[in-house]
Amino acid sequence: MPCAVSRAVRTIRAPRARVYQAFVTPEDLAAWLPPEDMTGVIHDFDLRPGGGFTMSLFYPEEAAANPGKTAAHEDRVRLRFVELAPPERIVKIATFVADDPAFAGEMRISVTFVERDGATEVTMLFEDLPPGVPPEDNNLGARQSLAKLARRLEARP
Repeated sequence: MPCAVSRAVRTIRAPRARVYQAFVTPEDLAAWLPPEDMTGVIHDFDLRPGGGFTMSLFYPEEAAANPGKTAAHEDRVRLRFVELAPPERIVKIATFVADDPAFAGEMRISVTFVERDGATEVTMLFEDLPPGVPPEDNNLGARQSLAKLARRLEARP
């Protein structure tokens, strides 16, 4: 059976080194990674291959239609850095903290950063999505996160 895949691409009007930095700085990640009206908390962070971080994404209390994978309004995920190649590429493995077998397994996330006329094209490729994560939902969340990142970085000089 083929693995589920999702891909999101966005060009951000910011230098490549700064965009890369937003993917490896806990404060930045907590601000832009949670899609739409979700919020995020980084619990721990170890920036090195073999290191990683644990993050909780919280749904708003009124979002009854979006039950969390870990708790009522929480998706918790552990991410392990496989490759850190500044400012070109990041590869990490994500594992959901969930009892439901539909969210079990390791999802591979590869992020590339390509300079494009003073801007940065970011491509996020998600491979081996767990069966409980529809690729179209993952893609929507990734696009929303990249839009938040663009707003965050393009607003700053």
